Amino acid sequence: MKADIHPDYHMIKVVMTDGTEYETRSTWGSEGDTMTLEIDPKAHPAWTGGHQHLVDRGGRVSKFKKRFEGLGL
Repeated sequence: MKADIHPDYHMIKVVMTDGTEYETRSTWGSEGDTMTLEIDPKAHPAWTGGHQHLVDRGGRVSKFKKRFEGLGL
């Protein structure tokens, strides 16, 4: 195994969108840096299962539905 190829793990502070903070080990930044999240699992619909809607840009969804309407999708 090669020597000195592993990244340096150090403690950083992570600030969630709701203001809560925690400390974790990371390779991001330097020792003591603060990572402020813009999107986190507590608030983002991808993790919470919140309201999602499909935006039809350029009629792509309409074209798809028309093309495959006879298949019973």
